[in-house]
Amino acid sequence: MAKHVVAKLGEIAPNSSKVVRVKGREIALFNVNGEYFALLNRCPHEGAPLSYGRLYTLVESDRPGCYRTSRKGEMLRCPWHGWEFDVRTGQSYCDPARIRVKAYEAKVESGAALAEGPYVAESFPASVEEDYIVVEM
Repeated sequence: MAKHVVAKLGEIAPNSSKVVRVKGREIALFNVNGEYFALLNRCPHEGAPLSYGRLYTLVESDRPGCYRTSRKGEMLRCPWHGWEFDVRTGQSYCDPARIRVKAYEAKVESGAALAEGPYVAESFPASVEEDYIVVEM
């Protein structure tokens, strides 16, 4: 898969988001406690922009009146109808078996590593035949 540089480190405040466009798609980037996640910026329910959603902490319960919290800031609530998604995977908490948001890998890389490659120039054999230059593809 091709790499696309979409933001500078520090450009997205902690526990917030930024929308970028990659290959015609709107992608919502989330900075969750210094980790970065990328989701298609469209709720599968009715197309709400997920970048406007709220990040919150997962609350779980085994029985009434007994709650515990985990995964601080890793849950995303759709701004229109409150559908909930895991920002790590895009999995829906409304219908986990059937509904999810497309998740993309997002990671921090140094500028030096990006400059090194892996960039490969495509080349084609060329030859001169009488008065014409021919390129084979």
